[in-house]
Amino acid sequence: MDLTGFLAQLLNGLAEASSLFLVAAGLSLIFGVTRIVNFAHGSLYMLGLYVAYSIVERIGATPLGFWAGVLLAALAVGALGALLEIVLLRRIYRAPELFQLLATFALVLIINDATLWLWGPEDLLGRRAPGLTGAVMLLGRLYPVYNLVLIALGPLVLLLMWLLLTRTRWGTLVRAATQDREMLGALGVNQAWLFTGVFALGAMLAGLGGAVQLPREAASLGLDLRAIGEAFVIVVVGGMGSIPGAYAAALLIAEIKAMCIGLGTVTVAGMELAFPKMTLVAEFAVMALVLVFRPWGLLGRPQAATRNLAPPEAPLRPATPALKALGLGVLLALALLPRLTPWFPYAPVLALDVLIAALYALSLHFIMGPAGMHSFGHAAYFGLGAYGAALLLKSAALPMPLALALAPLAGGVGALLCGWFCVRLTGVYLAMLTLAFAQIVWSVVFQWDGYTGGSNGIVGIWPADVLSGDRYYYLALALAAGGTVLLRRVLFSPFGLAMRAGRDSPLRAEAAGIAVKRVQWAAFVVAGVYAGLAGALAAFSKGSIGPDMIGIGKSVDALVMVLLGGVQTLAGPLAGAAAYTVLQDMAIRATDYWRALLGLAILLLVLAFPQGIAGYAARLAGLARLHRATKRTGATP
Repeated sequence: MDLTGFLAQLLNGLAEASSLFLVAAGLSLIFGVTRIVNFAHGSLYMLGLYVAYSIVERIGATPLGFWAGVLLAALAVGALGALLEIVLLRRIYRAPELFQLLATFALVLIINDATLWLWGPEDLLGRRAPGLTGAVMLLGRLYPVYNLVLIALGPLVLLLMWLLLTRTRWGTLVRAATQDREMLGALGVNQAWLFTGVFALGAMLAGLGGAVQLPREAASLGLDLRAIGEAFVIVVVGGMGSIPGAYAAALLIAEIKAMCIGLGTVTVAGMELAFPKMTLVAEFAVMALVLVFRPWGLLGRPQAATRNLAPPEAPLRPATPALKALGLGVLLALALLPRLTPWFPYAPVLALDVLIAALYALSLHFIMGPAGMHSFGHAAYFGLGAYGAALLLKSAALPMPLALALAPLAGGVGALLCGWFCVRLTGVYLAMLTLAFAQIVWSVVFQWDGYTGGSNGIVGIWPADVLSGDRYYYLALALAAGGTVLLRRVLFSPFGLAMRAGRDSPLRAEAAGIAVKRVQWAAFVVAGVYAGLAGALAAFSKGSIGPDMIGIGKSVDALVMVLLGGVQTLAGPLAGAAAYTVLQDMAIRATDYWRALLGLAILLLVLAFPQGIAGYAARLAGLARLHRATKRTGATP
């Protein structure tokens, strides 16, 4: 490409930066003030585009009608954001912060199916902006006028946001909440309505970001997860709560992607480098580098310690005789399932999915609960195990049992490399770095067609004859049961105690001689091996694999299972995996709008059991023991 073409690509990068900034600015506000990881922000962006399409199709024949439609769409999405905050999020403010993530993920499912019901499954391409359909001569090339409008829109919104946050009392309160929201409440500020205002403004910006894409991009149901991934990256790279940082990060990432497109395919030392393919992973590579060297972002500040509103975690206790009996009963029932195939032919298939999901959820819980490290990219190790099994079987021509035995090492090696960087961070920054590494792995798998099959994946991955049929089910049951018992023993060993000490009080643990970071790194590797084992079992149970095994959606599945079951109990991931897998299967069979049904079920569980299913059960058991004890002694409880 010549110089003028390259410069034109840089101009395209400026337009893209404005688009990214609009959706990320709202998320940055919500993220900075409430510390809520709002997964539904991408859904609000998607809704902005759909609502703008409907309004503009009715009144958008003139420039005034078009821009009125864009603004009305943004206002409508802002009102929806305020409603969601009042009706749902206010009810779970005292739940653990990550539990709010589960509620917003349920909203993603509900909004996606509501959009499907209202607008249908087809992509909707909006009309071009009246009066801005032409092009102007720039750098010897014709350049779309509408892109120039977008280039100007980003700085304009940035200026208006700066004036709002620095020249108004409301903006002062928002900035104070970003630094210390609990102290703001102690001063008498009504946090509830402040949060509502922040959600409304953030949602309006997301809706505006989607609406202005109407002439450039078709409205489609896959925009929600794509938009939220990009928005998370920009918020973290720019600095949590920093609006100028969000614009700087959007500009940096958009221009890097534009340069990749502009460079095209370049030959270096006889090797062809296809830079356009790197756009799939560019933003995540940038985020990884920024988080490693400047964890609080380009223009952010080191995050102050938060005062979690949730109750402190109780110490882990060994299983009671009643719990052991329950576990043995469940194990016996699962062992008998294949014998019931004539009456329940689908039960063993669903049970196998539950066993694999349980192993996957256990691996994430191992670092989330006892170690206190949150991961948004755990699917990387699950996918590495799956691809490791497939490639060992297909490319290395190893026997299936040996491929299954060695495949978890691929997940462990991935966790070894990723964990070395991740354990140096904490909180949401650690979670985002795990997401970055997962997306880098996904990009490699997706683009390495000659080895991984690219988007087509790998097919024909079946168990050996000696392990086919019911024998494979029993193998998975043995591995899941044995893995659960082994992890429990690890958690009550000195290593497990060191993990929990590092979670609860890192400074005291270090003073006691515990190498906290080394212990956390080892925990990452153990979790990676377990996730790799789950991935390998999944590969042989389905007979094929694809890049979606490493996608954001798969990582979210693990988070949902752990949070649904409860982070504070060892039985939580098992209960969450069973509930989520069964609910998903039932919803898919019940209706075409199964995502909404599943989302509603998750919301009900979140509101009814804010500590998770297993956590609630443990609480009831504790209350029952207390009642029996007080009844024996005659004391007042």
